[in-house]
Amino acid sequence: MSLAAFLLALGTTCRITRFITKDTLAAGFRTWVADRFGDDSRPSYLVNCGWCTSTWVAAAIAVYASLLHTTAWFHLPATALTLSYLAGVASRWLD
Repeated sequence: MSLAAFLLALGTTCRITRFITKDTLAAGFRTWVADRFGDDSRPSYLVNCGWCTSTWVAAAIAVYASLLHTTAWFHLPATALTLSYLAGVASRWLD
């Protein structure tokens, strides 16, 4: 895997992890998990913990990137997600 593909995989992992654990749009999913398994359950902890969620997201993205790192099926969504993550980080610093 090239350095560029690795960095895109990193950015993709960061953005998806942030979406699952913090984004308002995924709040319903986190609530559903808490309602289904309990507030103090491991699944509920998983979807609220960035360190925990990133392990599983990274595993999936590593497989995806290693299989498709030379194709547009990887580069286009990975670039969009990485740019989205970087824009979010930049807006925190600039606002």
